[in-house]
Amino acid sequence: MNNVSPKVQNQFAMLQQVQQQLQTIVQQKAQYDMAAREARRAVEELKDVADDAEVFVNIGAVMMQQNKDKVMESLVEKVETLEIRIKSLEKQETALKGKFEQLQSQIKGALEGMAPAAN
Repeated sequence: MNNVSPKVQNQFAMLQQVQQQLQTIVQQKAQYDMAAREARRAVEELKDVADDAEVFVNIGAVMMQQNKDKVMESLVEKVETLEIRIKSLEKQETALKGKFEQLQSQIKGALEGMAPAAN
């Protein structure tokens, strides 16, 4: 890597940074996806529960009884919030993939330009 120009070294460092950011975003998106699926499943299960049934919710280390409608409202809001975060992460992921491909192409072009021409 010593015979590579500082510009290409910088591009390579940026490529690694973008790759790390992309991995972080993909992990966050997977966590949000799982949380949204769980919340949607809970909403579906609550639909089948009688309106006067006892509903319990974990709040930290404590389990509390709450009104079904209040729990349902909270879960629906949670799903909406998670879906907004997921869409935001998808946009970031798309932008980073584009930047990654651009940097990869620039580095490849620079390295091919350095390679000795075969006669």
